[in-house]
Amino acid sequence: MANFNKVILAGNLTRDPELRYTPKGTAVAKIGMALNRSWKTETGETKEEVTFVDVDAFGRQAEVIGQYLKKGRPVLIEGRLKLDTWEDKNTHQKMSKLKVVLESFSFLDSRGDGGGGGGGESFRKAAPAAAAPAAAANGPEEMGEPPSDDDVPF
Repeated sequence: MANFNKVILAGNLTRDPELRYTPKGTAVAKIGMALNRSWKTETGETKEEVTFVDVDAFGRQAEVIGQYLKKGRPVLIEGRLKLDTWEDKNTHQKMSKLKVVLESFSFLDSRGDGGGGGGGESFRKAAPAAAAPAAAANGPEEMGEPPSDDDVPF
């Protein structure tokens, strides 16, 4: 059976990006997004719901996000779903959270405050074909893969 894991979301940042670096120097940005949906009921009443999604970005994209995106900015992201699981230190219960690992993003507005370019400016991971053999020798982090949980500083 074939598998497909792709997410495309457009929404507003709920907080300023949290940018940190792994011990190996890889940038990691955590952002929160709010996705609004509104519709009309059969009676004509307008309803609205908000979905909150956590997104992790790595490498150069994380640095760009940390530099240009701020709370409230609209952004379009493409990525994949990832389920994080851990054991709570206090209750020793197994916990889990579904989040998105960013693969590319675009600014959806153009601000005149130096805040990151025009509408639709897009940022994708670039992996030159010639660098692939050398990157494979350096491990998954060098190939644009996110670092292991042990390397993430939060």
